[in-house]
Amino acid sequence: MSFPRYPNYKDSGVEWLREVPGHWDIRRVRWLCEIKKRIAGELGYDVLSITQQGIRIKDLESNDGQLSMDYSKYQFVEVGDFAMNHMDLLTGYVDISNVRGVTSPDYRVFTIRDAATCHDKYLLYLFQMGYKNRIFYAYGQGSSQLGRWRLPTEQFNDLRFPLPPKSEQQSIAAFLDRETAKIDALVVEQRRLMELLKEKRQAVISHAVTQGLNPHAPMKPSGIEWLGDVPAHWEVWKLAHAFAQIGSGTTPRTDKREYYEDGDIPWINTGDLNDGDLEDCEKRVTSLALADHTSLKIYPTGSVLIAMYGATIGKLAILRFPATVNQACCIFADSSQIETEFMFYLFLGLRKHILSLATGGGQPNVSQEILRSLRVAAPCHAEQKEVTDFLDRETGRIDTLTVEAQRAIDLLQERRTALISAAVTGQIDVCGLAAASAVSPEATCV
Repeated sequence: MSFPRYPNYKDSGVEWLREVPGHWDIRRVRWLCEIKKRIAGELGYDVLSITQQGIRIKDLESNDGQLSMDYSKYQFVEVGDFAMNHMDLLTGYVDISNVRGVTSPDYRVFTIRDAATCHDKYLLYLFQMGYKNRIFYAYGQGSSQLGRWRLPTEQFNDLRFPLPPKSEQQSIAAFLDRETAKIDALVVEQRRLMELLKEKRQAVISHAVTQGLNPHAPMKPSGIEWLGDVPAHWEVWKLAHAFAQIGSGTTPRTDKREYYEDGDIPWINTGDLNDGDLEDCEKRVTSLALADHTSLKIYPTGSVLIAMYGATIGKLAILRFPATVNQACCIFADSSQIETEFMFYLFLGLRKHILSLATGGGQPNVSQEILRSLRVAAPCHAEQKEVTDFLDRETGRIDTLTVEAQRAIDLLQERRTALISAAVTGQIDVCGLAAASAVSPEATCV
């Protein structure tokens, strides 16, 4: 859909803004907004977090994110106030609060000075565009490498924004509310599709590696409670008996440069595991590191790796080059019973069960001993190959659909950002669409 432009424009005198409609004003933020700093002085208020999804009430029991030692030093945020994380212009954001609470004294809370000339939702779209389009970034100070690229008060007050008549601001905000809601609904649909594809992918893998491809094959009890019946001609193996090598590695002392400097032996961490073929890794260790650490071994191409603990627990990879690993990886190598690719899909299909065996609280882990004692069922090599070829095709098809869904989301979000930018800077004439868009009487243009 194409949108009309205004009949005439003028130079705004603002580098990032360029031309604006001829009847619009340009105002500095200091004349539009008033910064507030009201320290609570006591506990008992909802603690508000400013996220890129808006203002949220922080769950103080979850331990997620940073927690303060004294929330009485936080500042008030009233309903209708703007709250802005200006301390990080890369990941920060701004929103209008619909709840009363307190937020970090380091954040910026402000209100509109004159509601007769400035519409809060229009101004919010402008501020949020400043983050999305990295407009504020050019005015920031600090250290972007440390995630602290902030917008100081003076630069904030000196920002120059376009300001159309109040009724026009209302029309623009109403238009964007409608159009962004449509886009957001389409994004939700695509994300739901991705979730369904993910579920289908897991179900296809799980069924193929535990039931095979022949729905009419005779079945037998596997003797494994969680697995149930398996095809009658499949054999049940304990992984410790199916692989000649099951092991792990270690982390050489990081303060010893001679273990790492000019190293040429690949050393894999769980962060390298990608649920697919692992073609290379970033880190290397030296021959001296191997000589000084008996637990460091070089494992062969075709080994299967699984992460045993931490944030990556359960992640997998097929090793496509000889390498050594750290202590968080368990590696399976040299099996005459189970093909590499079948073992990889088997671990994928059993991931939920494997994770259920994890122990520990904040850092759950699956020990090497648990993995060694895991019992699985597998057919002959020829049928394993049939299963893996089938799963390569099916997962490839599902993965293509998932990529297409993600691409659709990216395009929708790009359109959303571009539409907001065009509307709040006057590059499209929203007022010309008022009749067609059924803008409410109180939000018509003059």
